[in-house]
Amino acid sequence: MHLALLRSGLIVSFMTLISRVLGLVRDVVIATLVGAGVNADVYFFANRIPNFLRRLFAEGAFAQAFVPVLTEVKEKHGDDEVRELVAKVAGTLGVIVTLITLFAVIASPIIVMVFSPGWFLDSLSGGADVGKFEMASVLLKITFPYLFFITFVALAGAVLNTYNKFAVAAFTPVFLNIAIIVCAITLRDSFSDPAYALAIGVFLGGLIQFLFQLPFMAKAGLLVLPKWGWNDVYVKRIRILMLPAILGVSVHQLNALVDTVIASFLITGSISWLYYADRLIEFPLGLFGIGIATVILPSLSKLHSNDDPQAFQNTIDWAVRFVLMLAFPAMAGLMILGPLIIEVLYLHGKFTPDDAMHVQWALVAYCSGLMSYMTVKVLAPGYFARQDTKTPVRIGIISMLANIVFNFMLAPFFGFVGLAIATAMSGTLNAALLYKGLHQQGVYKISRQSLIWIGKLLLSTALMGYVVWLSHVNWPLEVTAFSHLLIRLFGLISIAIVCYFIALFSLGFRLRDLKSNF
Repeated sequence: MHLALLRSGLIVSFMTLISRVLGLVRDVVIATLVGAGVNADVYFFANRIPNFLRRLFAEGAFAQAFVPVLTEVKEKHGDDEVRELVAKVAGTLGVIVTLITLFAVIASPIIVMVFSPGWFLDSLSGGADVGKFEMASVLLKITFPYLFFITFVALAGAVLNTYNKFAVAAFTPVFLNIAIIVCAITLRDSFSDPAYALAIGVFLGGLIQFLFQLPFMAKAGLLVLPKWGWNDVYVKRIRILMLPAILGVSVHQLNALVDTVIASFLITGSISWLYYADRLIEFPLGLFGIGIATVILPSLSKLHSNDDPQAFQNTIDWAVRFVLMLAFPAMAGLMILGPLIIEVLYLHGKFTPDDAMHVQWALVAYCSGLMSYMTVKVLAPGYFARQDTKTPVRIGIISMLANIVFNFMLAPFFGFVGLAIATAMSGTLNAALLYKGLHQQGVYKISRQSLIWIGKLLLSTALMGYVVWLSHVNWPLEVTAFSHLLIRLFGLISIAIVCYFIALFSLGFRLRDLKSNF
């Protein structure tokens, strides 16, 4: 079974890789056009809320609540009942999200006031950045309808994943990046500020993603007309599971939103610096953590329905080992090569060397929590596959409150870097409590083989880090031409990959181990 999961996980990861690479291209375009100043802060704020909701629906609470119920209906009642459930969920969600979207578009100044109080107070007092509040209100009107489209994208993706059609949902986010890039390049001169062109790209990206999935749903025989189903027994169960799941699986995103609120009181550029650093963290997180989490949730749900606790335990253990195998070198690589990566990707146009330095500080802080963020992605499905939302929601609340406390402890002394440190600390707390809960419930205990494996990973990562650092400081080409910087970056990444896997193989790892237990 683990071989099938690995194959599906690799498919999702490959499709996600395409999306993440285009996402980096998108960020390069944004950095070049708007840099990390006032207008960049405003755009990232206006994009933060729909982007947060995308994570919540596409990769978080909705999928975690919907997939286990959908899997149960599919296994016990067949495709006709699945179509009925999809129709009722689509109709119910559609009405709710339409009302939310209309309210947000009309009341965008209120939303900006709530989530960016620093800018609102600045607008009242006539401060230096008085235009931030008004511009953010306009941009949010353009970006918020993305929620409407992404809700149905998430629904279709969850259904297709349940039928083991992972590639479509994993590839869909590519269109968002393409839309933003195209709009940024073609419409930047049509507005007083390029941020408006970027916001239009977000709107169009959501629409294109929605339209892209419709033919695949029709081909699978699952494209149905929405109907209202608020009181349907399965819709009720999804509602009950979904609301607390918002906290249980999306603590990292909620913490990022809290960071945005506090950053509105800090110096201009804080939101942008945190965004650019977070985007680099999201690359390995989305590529590996979310890829594996996406494919194990339907599998765990099926194992729970079939009452196979040992296979359930083994599947989580396999997923933990797999993501840690990638998390450790990614964390070390980003810390060591961060300045070079930032220089290659962002240091163009309006993005300044001072901005690059600030992004590097935030990146190091975020990196300290990368292992925890990825572990959360594979531990949380251990609860939701069993339709247990009470435990993760309690853990989510504890972690979010801890993040707020850490923010107020660290931000006065370290500014925006303190916010990144607080996010990493709360993410680590979240992962630790999720594991403790699974352990106490007798669902999952990390195996002895996994502990030995983690030791091997740490040794391999340490060796890799030392070799890459040594190669970095002794690289023969000390020139600033972009082509040479690019050669240097890819050369060092290649050295890191080769060194890491040589170390792993010397410690007994073989590729066949990925098929089952290490």
